Amino acid sequence: MAICVEFPNFKPMNQQELYMQRCLDLAVLGAGTTSPNPMVGSVIVHGDTIIGEGYTSPYGGPHAEVNAIQQVIARFGEAEAERLFPESTIYVSLEPCAHFGKTPPCADLIVSKGFRKAVIACLDPFAKVNGLGLKKLQDAGIATEVGVLEEEAKWLNRRFFTKLKEFRPYVILKWAETTDGFFAPSDAQQRWISNGASKQLVHKWRAEEDAILVGAATAAIDAPSLTVREWEGKNPIRVVIDKDLTLDLDTPLFDASAETIIFNAIRTDWQGHLKFIALENFEMYLPQQILYQLYLMDVQSLIIEGGKKTLDLFIKAGLWDEARIFVGDMEWGDGVPSPRITGKLLQQTAVGSDKLRILSRV
Repeated sequence: MAICVEFPNFKPMNQQELYMQRCLDLAVLGAGTTSPNPMVGSVIVHGDTIIGEGYTSPYGGPHAEVNAIQQVIARFGEAEAERLFPESTIYVSLEPCAHFGKTPPCADLIVSKGFRKAVIACLDPFAKVNGLGLKKLQDAGIATEVGVLEEEAKWLNRRFFTKLKEFRPYVILKWAETTDGFFAPSDAQQRWISNGASKQLVHKWRAEEDAILVGAATAAIDAPSLTVREWEGKNPIRVVIDKDLTLDLDTPLFDASAETIIFNAIRTDWQGHLKFIALENFEMYLPQQILYQLYLMDVQSLIIEGGKKTLDLFIKAGLWDEARIFVGDMEWGDGVPSPRITGKLLQQTAVGSDKLRILSRV
């Protein structure tokens, strides 16, 4: 649900688009493991049959194209695979890399296998790749086609594209509200609004993103751990805004289960998994400062879970990309009003007794 590649203007797909859709479906399997690299899927087609497929391994491992090629070799043996490659088309949801990073360039591997054609959904905006991977294929005489399901592919890797183009993480706002629009009790006590199924979905989302942020008041009142417990996956980096360092270090937010960043106005200090980062002129452009610091730390995506003051801070600054809002099946009559936000409705669905609305800023 977190990775949505559905579009309202859906049209029937031709065969090329079906193969590329398979690339996108494969790419999603890498959610939460590939950052700061993008999620990429690849399929290899011989005639009208998929003979190999793959998606990007966890960060530092082989890319999608490598895994697809290796699957062909594993299935058919090296000699037969080398015969099949020049008769085959490779589909990939993002331009093959052209530089040495954690792994060798995928464009070079595709050239070495002599593929007949390469079909690419969209170009990679990363400076060391942008157009260079495509050029390597074309210079080698491989027929190329770019733009098959391009918008869907860009949406899938919206985190990666945002980080490269806007020099900040992709920001997801998340909260729950009552049917009459209240966010929290007025007496500052903890009170659940959403149901168990929604809670499990939130843990799935946490496993898919790089970091998660709350304000000091939320950390003090709710004592959240902000870890992944009801889903399988890695814990996100925990981020808290605590200007005057008022939070008790015994709070669950500071335990050793995940790296934790504390943005404050007093000190910069590294203590094992705790990273205290002092921001100059703390009250000035606070959302911008936080997002830029996280960008410098290679954080590609961020969930902001509250509280209301923190959410409003990013909403007012226009520094959000997606809002995921649960509406519970209860009325309170009074309380803290939920954040007010406008955007494009991407999705509306039921999660048990809750309603989930997902908005985009643009």
